[in-house]
Amino acid sequence: MHFVYIYRFSTVSVVLKRQLQASRLLFTMVDSQYFLPNDIGISALDCTEAFRLLSPREKLYAHYLSRSAWYGGLAVLLQTSPESASIFVLLQRLFRKQPAAQLESMATAAGLSPEEYQAFLVYAAGLYANMGNYKSFGDTKFIPNLPKEKLKALVWQSQAFQDSPSEMEALWDSCSTLLFSLEDQQKQLGLGDKGVTTYFSGNCCLEDAELAQKFLDSKNLSAYNTRLFKNKSEEGKASYEVRLASAVQKDCAVDGEGESRCGRYDFEDCVFMVSRGDYAYLMKKVSENLEKAKEHAANENQKRMLEEYAQSFTFGSIEAHKEGSRFWIKDKGPIVESYIGFIESYRDPFGSRGEFEGFVAVVNKAMSERFAKLVSSAEVLLPELPWPKDFEKDRFLLPDFTSLDVLTFAGSGIPAGINIPNYDDIRQSEGFKNVSLGNVLAVAYATQKDKLTFLDEEDKDMYIKWKGPSFEVQVGLHELLGHGSGKLFVQITTWYKGNETWDSKFSTISCSYEECRAECVGLYLCLNKHVLSIFGHEDEDANEVVYINWLNMVRAGLLGLEFFTPESKSWRQAHMQARFVILRVLLEAGEGLVTLKESTGKDGRPDALITLDRSKVHTVGKAAIERFLCKLQVIKSTADVEGGRALYEGYSAVSDTGSHNFLRLRETVLLRKEARKMFVQANTRVKGESVELVEYEGSAAGLIRSFTERFADDAEEVEAHLLELNKRDAPCWC
Repeated sequence: MHFVYIYRFSTVSVVLKRQLQASRLLFTMVDSQYFLPNDIGISALDCTEAFRLLSPREKLYAHYLSRSAWYGGLAVLLQTSPESASIFVLLQRLFRKQPAAQLESMATAAGLSPEEYQAFLVYAAGLYANMGNYKSFGDTKFIPNLPKEKLKALVWQSQAFQDSPSEMEALWDSCSTLLFSLEDQQKQLGLGDKGVTTYFSGNCCLEDAELAQKFLDSKNLSAYNTRLFKNKSEEGKASYEVRLASAVQKDCAVDGEGESRCGRYDFEDCVFMVSRGDYAYLMKKVSENLEKAKEHAANENQKRMLEEYAQSFTFGSIEAHKEGSRFWIKDKGPIVESYIGFIESYRDPFGSRGEFEGFVAVVNKAMSERFAKLVSSAEVLLPELPWPKDFEKDRFLLPDFTSLDVLTFAGSGIPAGINIPNYDDIRQSEGFKNVSLGNVLAVAYATQKDKLTFLDEEDKDMYIKWKGPSFEVQVGLHELLGHGSGKLFVQITTWYKGNETWDSKFSTISCSYEECRAECVGLYLCLNKHVLSIFGHEDEDANEVVYINWLNMVRAGLLGLEFFTPESKSWRQAHMQARFVILRVLLEAGEGLVTLKESTGKDGRPDALITLDRSKVHTVGKAAIERFLCKLQVIKSTADVEGGRALYEGYSAVSDTGSHNFLRLRETVLLRKEARKMFVQANTRVKGESVELVEYEGSAAGLIRSFTERFADDAEEVEAHLLELNKRDAPCWC
């Protein structure tokens, strides 16, 4: 008996030891989500040649548009988290006094190791690149990968602290707790108990967001440039403030809107107050620089566009922004392209409010010629899509489609391609533009073989060779014929009422659902030989582009598991949720099209292998995407919210049951994930009558320096106003 008992005890000890090791591995793996690695990729966006070829007038136009974008981009700090603006100011004050190289000696004196100081630089670069302390791609919080006491010691050693000790101590005290906090609710962006958001006051929940959307729809007000604050009850009625982003803070009528939208309204036994003045200082700077840019505009459309934009940011008028967008669409083939405003609603937990974004870029003529051919073929390609003709626009309005080299992209992150404006009524009846960001594509998707996960060796070699060309095709189709296709019906069994939009109707799933539809269009139409020939791919090369495009999509679907939060059963990134849905659809197609197997890597840790049978892409794969894409479009066109949610949330579900244990695979993905690259952008500076391009090295120090020099002329004023705006709303997040 004793032998048996001892044997069982030893066995239990071994089991417990293994469980403990596994839990430590998982703890390390999960914790790594919240740090940026010291070896994270950081690349400079090259726009030297594109900028050099601009005329003096075009350079001035680009400069003032860039200034407008950078000032407006600071609003993203206030749209992200309660602490982001204060952390930004803390970093600005540290690095304005001492560049990264000089501050390093202070770090050594404070007891930081070289690795810890590098971790701090990477954190600072990450905050600048994401315009806040939550990742723009995935909405996960990130914190410095060093002890809090050591970072505090560095701040106290710094020149900024020596010069203004009381101010720096107060600044540290205002943000240091949240800077390092990883309480469950603070780990990701979300509404209510699911995460952090500053689009809504802390006492708002999903029901409040739904009620506010009903109110906005009833007043024909867009949510794009708003935030919602729930106040103390008035006479027993729930009370809300809908705050519009604007330079002007007083109530007055805006040209073109008849009467003022501001004021007090009774709605469904609640009180709504519509007011102006959110981000007032920043919106004033945006408008002032747009007015300066207008002096150097190339044509009347650009002038009228900038006038309307300035009107929008001055008075908080989405109608004025829509009018500016109409002139923007008419401005065909400009040398300097731009767009600015509250654009994408990915990070609003409800899916209706836009994050501020502004870009300025220069046309790449050679690449743009390919996209022009795609545009001219659009009317031939659209009938190839799998939905009935009645579900397509009556007339496809031929848009601009250009490849651009980015000079400035202000906001929380830089995409590879854009299809705008997002206003459904304009897109359907007046048109839109598509842009592919060439210098972003050139560096964002360069891949090293040893960092490629979940593919076999043969696929890795092909992936590296063909990823760039295949992604160019996918981006083109995704933006032009994905987002640019399909009709919204205004009266059938279910439909869009006159004041309803896609975003307001489908709310929380709208962004990801639309990205999924556009990705499916790209997969479907890349099978078309004519499309491939437009991009210069024929015969066997064309086959390789198709294979890698589809392989990349199924791999991305697996990688998407990183962006799912099991605790709240929610997705944190629209595109990656979309790609996971597509993976599920292709796995469901069966017949060996896609196989996904768990394995053990050469390092002894969990791994996985995903494969695609290229012989079945044009048959099994095409049929599966055709069926799914048709469902997506019919549901969207007919405003079938109930059917759309059931379909999309069903495919989005991540569980440990069924043919694949996706929850366990998620742990493997986290274990082997690679951090997303960051970009260093140039600054422009007026010198005499000319404009200089100021470039920086592709490193954490270079990225930091670009931001400390970005607001060099009025840094103290900008920082003071950011803190003032932040302080004003501080009680709302408690």
